[in-house]
Order: sequence, then C-alpha cells, then structure tokens
Amino acid sequence: MATAEQEHLKIEQLQHAAADDLEIVAGRERENLEGWIPELATESEVREALEKAFDYRGDVTVTCKDGTTVEGYLYDRRSGATLDASLIRMIPKPGAGAPPQRMMIRYSDIAALQFSGRDTAAGKTFEAWVKSYWEKKAAGEKDIRIEPEALD
Repeated sequence: MATAEQEHLKIEQLQHAAADDLEIVAGRERENLEGWIPELATESEVREALEKAFDYRGDVTVTCKDGTTVEGYLYDRRSGATLDASLIRMIPKPGAGAPPQRMMIRYSDIAALQFSGRDTAAGKTFEAWVKSYWEKKAAGEKDIRIEPEALD
C-alpha cells in the first residue's frame, strides 16, 4: 500500500521529469481493496481509508457511530481541518423502485468502513485486454471482439 508520503514523493519526482519521460512513466499502482476492512483508530487512518474509498470503483459499507449502516458508492469527500469538518458524499444503494438519493456523512461519525462491493475495474487493464486478444488469436478465432462484462 502506498502511503500519502510515498504518493507525495512520487508526485514531486514527476514534477521534475522531462515531458518525454512522462509518456512512459508507470501508472498509479492499484491495490486489491475488495473486502478490506481498515482500522480506523487514528485520524490519519480514517483520512487514508476514506481517500482509498473515494478512489475505489465499487461500493463501500459505512457503519456510523449511531449504529446505522449505509452501503453505496462514495463519490466525493471534503477534507477539512478536523474530522468533524470533513465529510463524504455517497449514493446509497436504492431500495426496490426507489430513486437514488445522495447523503453526507461526517468523518467523525464513521465507526467502521468496509470495501464491500466488487471492484468493477479490477483486472481490466489494457495489458489484460491485449493478453486476451492474443490468446483468442492463437486459438484460431476469427473476427475477435472483446466485449465488456455486464455491470450487474
């Protein structure tokens, strides 16, 4: 897992790189967060876990200190000076026939976080697409198409 300090150092290093070098620089390393339940004992752990939840391409489950649980997509976060001044914005999974709602939760109200949904982009890199293409071509398939998976 890359820490905030490691990310900062990487960004600082890239700012001094030549434009031609940036064309071949490695992308951001993706972590397999699916199913992860981070510890939220300190303020920095809360902030780091919620940053990862914001970057996650699946649903998360937030358990609030009052016992309520919300499962859905975390689409925004606002980091303030304190946990009470910071918040996340989520689109909870809608009930049957109900329109999607949006909600805000303060960082200070969060007791637990779980990366509960399937990471919809896991394993879908360009390299994986090319590998699949060449495997199909080697098997003798014609008119090869690689179709996206259904989103469920």
